[in-house]
Amino acid sequence: MSKLQSLIIKSETSAFNKWILNFALSRAVPFNAPHHFKIVKIGKGFASIKLPYRRNNLNHVKGIHACALATLCEYTTGMVMMSLFSNKDYRIILKTLRMEYSYQAKMDVYSSFTISDEMLRKDILNPLTTGDAVFKEFEIAIHDTKQNLICTGFVNWQIKKWNKVKSK
Repeated sequence: MSKLQSLIIKSETSAFNKWILNFALSRAVPFNAPHHFKIVKIGKGFASIKLPYRRNNLNHVKGIHACALATLCEYTTGMVMMSLFSNKDYRIILKTLRMEYSYQAKMDVYSSFTISDEMLRKDILNPLTTGDAVFKEFEIAIHDTKQNLICTGFVNWQIKKWNKVKSK
């Protein structure tokens, strides 16, 4: 179990550890720091994350920028993947990201994502026993505070054991 996985598990029941996790992630992934993502709820196989309505996240018409929403989809599914797979054993890398926008975000938005044990076993772990890599696309919806569907992201991840990675 990696340190990140351990902190995620502790954050499931501790507000203090969730604060530490949010603080550590804003430092470890500096690209995401200006967005001020806030993990609302997290555990093994699930995450709920808030993207605040603030100036750094806005576009020219004062709605949350499309790229910030796309990053939220990647971030949420990535956190769930990191809760399940140790970065010591597996390389998890984004393959594709596709977005469908439905409504302009004029307030805080939230993403929630869960991987069931059945999906994990059937679509990821079992194929990894026979193949070098698994590609899995996840669909994730983002809603605003009033539960309006803002957008849907389709995030495709590659999961591969490090001993199967060829760097040259």
